Amino acid sequence: MTTILLADDHQILRQGLRKLLEEEPGFIVVGETGDGLEAAALTQKLRPDILVVDMIMPGLNGLDVIRQVRQYNQHTRIIVLSMHANEAYVVEALRHGASGYLLKESSSTELIQAIREVMVGHRYLTSSLSERALNAYIQNVGTAITDPFDLLTERERQVMHLVAEGHSNADIAVRLSIGVRTVETHRANLFAKLGLKNQNELIRYAIQRGIIP
Repeated sequence: MTTILLADDHQILRQGLRKLLEEEPGFIVVGETGDGLEAAALTQKLRPDILVVDMIMPGLNGLDVIRQVRQYNQHTRIIVLSMHANEAYVVEALRHGASGYLLKESSSTELIQAIREVMVGHRYLTSSLSERALNAYIQNVGTAITDPFDLLTERERQVMHLVAEGHSNADIAVRLSIGVRTVETHRANLFAKLGLKNQNELIRYAIQRGIIP
């Protein structure tokens, strides 16, 4: 039995995916969420065979969910289901540890095929992206890290996402179960690492990176 966790902030889409997948022999959906932070936590708790994750969600974006999951869980295979056809998103998803990348316009048959492919250790990409994205991925493998964003810690990425969404330091402290002063420290560090001066610049940066819509 292949266990699947769904992470997408559109409830109607999740309900449709659950119904589709649970009608497929050998598949069972063990959980679902519309929040990135919860997606990472549920993956750690449930250890599903497959995580189907959206690229942009509240709390934490898909790339950072992948990054977090890969730090403590090599068992779960990750498939990104996204509306973004840009090769940059595909390359980043692969680089962070995703095994598959599909567009939301893909057919249900293709999603089922993708799950079966990654379950046996293969990589699966939507056909329209495969050649271009894989070539870009291969060219980027082994290149030196020059992007300041890659220097952020896991906690700094979480704080950055929540700040960009407009949460106060107090709200973030409650959400992440840390102290307000700790939030302030992470916030100052991420601003320094990214060379940002204020929250408006952070929001623009987050939009450009696809961290928030």
